Amino acid sequence: MIELRPFDSLGAADHGWLNARHHFSFADYHDPARMHWGRLRVWNDDLIAPQAGFPPHPHRDMEIITYVLEGAITHQDSLGNTGRTEAGDVQVMSAGTGIRHSEYNLEDGPTKLFQIWIIPTRTGEAPSWGARPFPRGERSGRFVTLASGYADDHDALPIRTDARLVAATLKAGDTAEYPVGRDRKAYLVPATGAIRIDDVRVNARDGAAISDLDVIRVTAIEDSEIVMVDAA
Repeated sequence: MIELRPFDSLGAADHGWLNARHHFSFADYHDPARMHWGRLRVWNDDLIAPQAGFPPHPHRDMEIITYVLEGAITHQDSLGNTGRTEAGDVQVMSAGTGIRHSEYNLEDGPTKLFQIWIIPTRTGEAPSWGARPFPRGERSGRFVTLASGYADDHDALPIRTDARLVAATLKAGDTAEYPVGRDRKAYLVPATGAIRIDDVRVNARDGAAISDLDVIRVTAIEDSEIVMVDAA
């Protein structure tokens, strides 16, 4: 089953410095039909103005993944971590027993990013943060795992949950497959371009909630950058 969630149907909030779209219920946007998808709880599509961002605030018991589309985001937290994550790269924060952090766009232009929250399967552990580059060219024509709760995914950022974040870049006409399994759920968003899954067209920044498929076959209608969560 593929449930299309068009960009225009998403929750919206414009705070001036932040223009956000919410794929799932978040903050003042509430939709009982879009509370979560498996363990995936939040997928926010954020546009952050230059020299603006989220001041220090707390989290706990959540895996928070930031996928930067354009610009860069600068992180600082109560553990003493600081880092700047650029377009195409990923950062992961395991909130664990509790952490405070800030996220600012210190660039001269706007920053676009996906922020993704996944409910952990392991709790009671110390918080942590990490980031690493994932060159878009290395995912050309195939899905690459960027963050994972599985020890076998050696090159991925670790998360404490039964899930993966994967991404692919496809040229128009290319097809990529991902074996998901009927017992799992996937949520896919084209960051750019347009794709087709079976007979369903998914445009840039639309969401596709996928279940009861053994293999996801994605064909690019246009040159596309695809981000997906595979979760229990």
